Parts: sequence; C-alpha cells; structure tokens
Amino acid sequence: MNIVFLTQYCPPEVGAPQNRIFEMAKLLKKKGHEVSILTAFPNYPRGEIFPEYQGQKSMVEELEGIKIIRTWISPAKEKSFIKRLIEYFSFTISSVVQGKKLVGNPDVIITESPPLFLGWSGYKLCKKTGAKFVFNISDLWPESAVKLGALNNKLFIKMSTWLEEFCYKKSNMILGQTQGIIENIIDRGFNEEKIHLITNGVDTSLFSKKFYDEKFREEIGVGEKFFVGYAGTHGLAQGLDSVIEAARLIKDNDDIRIVLIGDGAEKKKLMEMVEEYKLDNVIFVPIQPKKHMPKIVASMDVTLIPLKKKDIFKGALPSKMFEALVSEIPVILGVEGEAERLINNAHAGIPVEPENSEEMAAAILKLYNDRALLKSMGKNGKKYVDEHYNRIKIADKLEKLLIEVCK
Repeated sequence: MNIVFLTQYCPPEVGAPQNRIFEMAKLLKKKGHEVSILTAFPNYPRGEIFPEYQGQKSMVEELEGIKIIRTWISPAKEKSFIKRLIEYFSFTISSVVQGKKLVGNPDVIITESPPLFLGWSGYKLCKKTGAKFVFNISDLWPESAVKLGALNNKLFIKMSTWLEEFCYKKSNMILGQTQGIIENIIDRGFNEEKIHLITNGVDTSLFSKKFYDEKFREEIGVGEKFFVGYAGTHGLAQGLDSVIEAARLIKDNDDIRIVLIGDGAEKKKLMEMVEEYKLDNVIFVPIQPKKHMPKIVASMDVTLIPLKKKDIFKGALPSKMFEALVSEIPVILGVEGEAERLINNAHAGIPVEPENSEEMAAAILKLYNDRALLKSMGKNGKKYVDEHYNRIKIADKLEKLLIEVCK
C-alpha cells in the first residue's frame, strides 16, 4: 500500500502526536509499505518556523527513511483565538493546494485530528487522488475545547460540530485512540462497523531502564536526589499549577526535586509561581530533542502525568504514560477514567485526584519513602505494557485494518 499520514505536527518537533505518528510510519514502512507524511513546516511550541526551514513555501525531505512533505503554515506566536485560527486554516489550505501535487497516488490517507480542520483537507485530498479517507481521532474536538473553556463562540462551535460530523460520515474508516473516544462517536449514531480502536502505545525497543543516564541528572541539577519528572507540553490542559502547589507542600524535604521539562503557553505563569513561593525544589528544563527522550524518562525516579479535572479527559491515554511504564518508572497519575483503570490494573503507580496537590504531594512522599514499592511498580509497568501496549502489535492491527479498507 501507498500510505500518507496527514498531520500538522511532525519531527523535528517534539511532542506526543509527533512521536506517535512518526514511529507508526516507520513501523509500517518496515512491513514493506510506501509511507509518507504530509505536514507543516516545524514551528511548535514557540510559534516560529525553525531556522533551517525558513523562507520556503514547500519542500520534500527524508527523515529516518520516511518521506516528509512540508507545506506552508502561518504559525501563531501569540496564542490568541484568531491567531490560532489563522495558523490552522493556513495549513488546512496549503496541505490541499500544495500537497495534491506532492503526495502522488496514495491508496489511503490517514488524517489526524485535532486540528479538526484537517478533516476537510483529508477529505478533499482523497477526492482528488482516489485514496481511502481514514479519520484518526486523538482528541474529541470541539468538545474538549469547549469543556476547557478555550472555545465559547456559539456559531463557531456549531460550525465545528458540523465539520466533525461531516468527516465521520464521509470517512471510509474512523480510528479512535481510546475506548472513551470510540464510545462517544458510536453513541452519537455513527456507523459502528467502520469505527476501530487503535490505542497509544510505545516501541519497547526505544524506551528502557537501560538508558538511565547519571550525567543527564547532573546536568539538570538533580544529581543523586529523588527525581520527580514531568516531560511534555506546559499548557492549559495539563493543569501544572497543581504540581507547583505540590512542590510547595514538600519543600522542606531537600532530597526531592520536581523537574518540568518542555515548553508551552503556561510555562511563564508556572515560573512566576515558583518565584513567588521561593521554591528551591523545582527545576525547569527547556524542551529537549526527541532523540534524548529515552534517557530523560529512564533517568527519572517517578513521573508525573496530570490533566485538568474535566470529564473530557476520562477517556485519555497519554502516550508519555507508556514511555514511563516500559522504562520501569512508576507513574503518579492525575487523570480519571481510562488511564486510571490502566494504572490500577497494572499496579504500576498511584492515581490521584486531578488538580489535587495534597494527594500528589502525599503520593510523591509515599514512593520516596518506600523504595521497594517504587521498584515493584516499575517492574509491573514494564510487564503490563509489553503485553498490552506494544506499538509493534498495534502496527500489526492497523496494517490489517488498512488492507481491509483498501479492498
């Protein structure tokens, strides 16, 4: 098969969707398929085109054997609603106008949402090329944006909901990353036979405890102290202010360091909170290259995975959770629902109420004081992910579904 992934985000950007799509593309290519990614020029999270990509309207390059087709985007450095719309629509249009000349003759186009507007791009490209339209939902939009308070314009909500349902109807196949997403779409009356679960997962050869790196711990100022890490987007959805409040509660224990790795819209606010509270136990580390993530995760003692206390996140399965578990790192999970059940079933961490800094602080202290529990949870997590969330097995399932839809 000739497979095209359509996504706004792709390496060298760092992030969950970037990693998931790129790694899946590589696995499908290993199976003998022709695979390419149609994406925007890299600009996330700072809203600026990376220097080496500036001054171009479109380009084709190769990353680790995968053909990457890049088209124009107008990135939003200021994350206002209007600027974000301009960003989304610029790539939505360029991916069709410029992309149709560069994608060739694919058998299937897997379109990633969010951003939801790419659903229109995927549909138009499929109409022009004769490819099958596969719509992959990693987050329910506009529902999640409404519940987070990021979207409240009634007309725009109505238009977005219309587009969402249009894409569900026109797609040859719908993929959802969590059971919650699948159930939401089915409950709204869409054809159950074309809806399939393809979860997040991890390539178990890429992440491992063997990548533990003392030098990295020294470089970021942790050394031999107890390393409680968060690596990812510092955005509204994560509710990282509760992490700072938890750090405030345990600040008298000088042997614990909470490290926030990455960038995002809320980072400035978080740094201001640390300064206001005069906390010496919180360390901020800039966003790191994708290739460094295995050693970063493996070098933690515990990882934090928080989200806001919103019903929309009860169906979430954050990809960073799998990377930590397979690296034998216990998870303190501030997410309700599907992810919470997974951690409990795996006996691989401590779920806490989302945005509850007291429970988070107590969980950190519990794992700090009980190293035997820390170690056993790490072992449990690796075993569970090997059995249930190995990305190679997930790629096998996706390949079978794509072959079926292309018949």
